[in-house]
Amino acid sequence: MNKKILAGLALGTAMAFVGQANAQSNDQIQVAGSSTVLPYAQIVAENFGETFPNFPTPVVESGGSSAGLKQFCQGVGPDTIDIANSSRQIRDSEIQACGKAGVNEIQEVRFGYDGIVFASDASGPDFALTPEMVFKAMAAKVVQDGKVVDNPYKKWSQIDSALPDQDITAFIPASNHGTREVFEEKLLAEGCKASGALKAFQDGGMDKDASKDQCLQVRNDGSVSEISGDYTETLSRIDANKQAMGVFGLAFYEQNQDRLKVATINDITPSAETIASGEYPVSRPLFFYVKKAHIGVVPGLKEYVDFFLSDQMVGPDSPLVEYGLVAAPESEREQQRKDFDAGTTMQTQG
Repeated sequence: MNKKILAGLALGTAMAFVGQANAQSNDQIQVAGSSTVLPYAQIVAENFGETFPNFPTPVVESGGSSAGLKQFCQGVGPDTIDIANSSRQIRDSEIQACGKAGVNEIQEVRFGYDGIVFASDASGPDFALTPEMVFKAMAAKVVQDGKVVDNPYKKWSQIDSALPDQDITAFIPASNHGTREVFEEKLLAEGCKASGALKAFQDGGMDKDASKDQCLQVRNDGSVSEISGDYTETLSRIDANKQAMGVFGLAFYEQNQDRLKVATINDITPSAETIASGEYPVSRPLFFYVKKAHIGVVPGLKEYVDFFLSDQMVGPDSPLVEYGLVAAPESEREQQRKDFDAGTTMQTQG
């Protein structure tokens, strides 16, 4: 896979795919759903089109996990999508909705994980963090002495005496990164709740949505910088400021362990194993759901899923891992392939 595809897919190809969205027919694979899964599916679709020229390149759209699953559950046939991408597992209510619309056999595929790590310069001190500590270090507003205030913390040790006595300087993914979502969901939102800030925001008059949104706002006093480039940019910032902390994908950290020291979260060290088991908290599995009734009817659908699940696409050295995916352990990848080939489905009731 060439660098132009990897660099341009997330931004450039979406418009091209969306432009084809009205060309729905059972001659072309139709995919919709999660914005987190979108760039991964686009990379696979583009590579699939190049590898299998006899099949049309799949049409991949976003819209969010819930919207994609709602489309998926509208029925069976040429005017319905074949695959729903999702950054969460399908809900029982959605399975029931599928069954009522005649989508009676759904194949669930878990293709990897969305996971991030905090790391600092390899020569620096150890960091043992919790979501609450991360929130207190990076949020725009926190609770102090029972009151909501602009974030006053300048040093990590002011948050917890067990943390290093050094300035809070952090580089986090900007909103254009898929990993920003898991950073907000698993660290800021969880830390906001654990620190009592969420309740304080609501007690102060904010409604539920405004309170949740406030939890995700990061400070803008120079302590926290959003990085829109790739992880090499974050690494160069840490090289220039040895006291800084950065957010990285697991694979990038593992490739740079000679330069970086990883932080624990809730006393769990991040690894492919602790992410796959769910022990490491700043991660989540990523899914897509296949309409079994369309396999053998929509040209290339089985081949697309097989290609997606191949180590060429989701293994440790794949372009999806290069983009940010945490590869599942080898045994799990093999099990997913076996389950799909066996036609294993989630049974629904109409």
